[in-house]
Amino acid sequence: MATSVNGSKSGHWKRKELWFLVIYAIVFYVIIITRSLQLSRDHYKQLSGLRLGWVIPHHLNDVSDAQWRNFRGNIPVLTLVFGIFTLLASLMRAFFSLRATGNFVLVKIFAQKEYFPLVVWSYNILFLLCNRIYEGYSFSVFGQQWAFLENYRGSFRWHICFNFVVLRMISFGFDFHWTNQDSHFDQEKHYQRCHICKSGKSCYQVLQERSLHNDKFGYITYLCYLVYAPLYIAGPILSFNAFASQLDVPQNTNSVRNVTLNGFRWILNLLLMELMTHLFYYNAFANSGLWKHLSPMDVFIIGYGVLNFMWLKFLLIWRFFRFWSLINGIEAPENMPKCINNCHNLEGFWKNWHASFNKWLVRYIYIPLGGSKKKLLNVWVIFTFVAIWHDLEWKLLSWAWLTCLFFIPELVLKSAAKAFQAQSSFGECIFRELSAVAGAVTITCLMVANLVGFVIGPRGINWLLSSFLHKEVLGVSNPVQNNVLDLEVAVTLS
Repeated sequence: MATSVNGSKSGHWKRKELWFLVIYAIVFYVIIITRSLQLSRDHYKQLSGLRLGWVIPHHLNDVSDAQWRNFRGNIPVLTLVFGIFTLLASLMRAFFSLRATGNFVLVKIFAQKEYFPLVVWSYNILFLLCNRIYEGYSFSVFGQQWAFLENYRGSFRWHICFNFVVLRMISFGFDFHWTNQDSHFDQEKHYQRCHICKSGKSCYQVLQERSLHNDKFGYITYLCYLVYAPLYIAGPILSFNAFASQLDVPQNTNSVRNVTLNGFRWILNLLLMELMTHLFYYNAFANSGLWKHLSPMDVFIIGYGVLNFMWLKFLLIWRFFRFWSLINGIEAPENMPKCINNCHNLEGFWKNWHASFNKWLVRYIYIPLGGSKKKLLNVWVIFTFVAIWHDLEWKLLSWAWLTCLFFIPELVLKSAAKAFQAQSSFGECIFRELSAVAGAVTITCLMVANLVGFVIGPRGINWLLSSFLHKEVLGVSNPVQNNVLDLEVAVTLS
């Protein structure tokens, strides 16, 4: 009887809480949308990067973001290459065998040695650093007679995309190294929990964790993996095991119907982006500096809009290339499995922003270093590597180490929360609200770390602290308010 009464009270509080959250969300988004439309109408003449639109008559389109502008403008060319590549790949799969002889020298020589991890990591990190230090190298290195070619380097910076190639080189090495070793992967336990594997198909995790025969690690397959066209420019990132497993037997997790629906959803997302950039000029505000003269509330609205614009931009870029890969029978992880507005802590954010990179880091760094047993130590190694992988700058290292510092209280609070048990329905409600407040604090910490890493640099930390502690911190003229938008934009850059 007591259990029934407690359940009734719990349901009562949850219904009240749900209604409160629904009303709050409606009011919040009505205010955001209404004010965003007003700001765009009032200030469009002062913004740069706007072009004549096509979705809504007499409306301008915000194409001020260079990355989005280039991708959007090259969609027809990419689609043409998409079609040609798919046709050729289908013909090769039908008439030729992809199996080949030949070995990757470094991996083949040292794979069975105890010091193999040190060799692979040293080689690839050195390669990564040299690429960035020399900015892709110059033709004059091969002789002054080739120096004239510096004028014909093109607009595509190969050494930027080569960051992804380095991840693939490391993946190939370790997947071969682990071929004849016992796996930590509990296949039976996984099959019991995975609905995909229960249906007789192979999910991505099984493809990644299942050891391959040595003849799969041939030189031609290795080269195909490094320069696989659909995923070469931007990913998503997939392991060598997962790639090679799908060459002879194309992925069967996604049916033709599901792949078609993925393409249809991508088109709808593209239309949503076009509608958004026709109505709300968030990125143009960020680039123009006009936001400095707006109220704090308007600055927040623009910053929030920029975050959502960045999320949708990367979703479209990554899903385009993932769809291309799926069409060709290779499944890659989804990079944006959750909307940015549903990420309320640091751990959740990093699991759902560039998720394929997160899976790579877990497999090749986190687990080999001890996994959850050494979690507080592992995050320092992982984020240091992520900073170096992005670029060779002290700002990025400061971003990485600040993020690690902010991770510590979150992990401690999570451990404490697991041991806490609310004694009443009201207590459960209060606990959820306190969790929401804690989530807001941790996301703010994430934004501060990105502000330091991508805007003001480590030298600006003292200024940032003094500005927050200044007696005029709540005043409209406070310089902190002039950097709120930079702070909110910076969270997307990592």
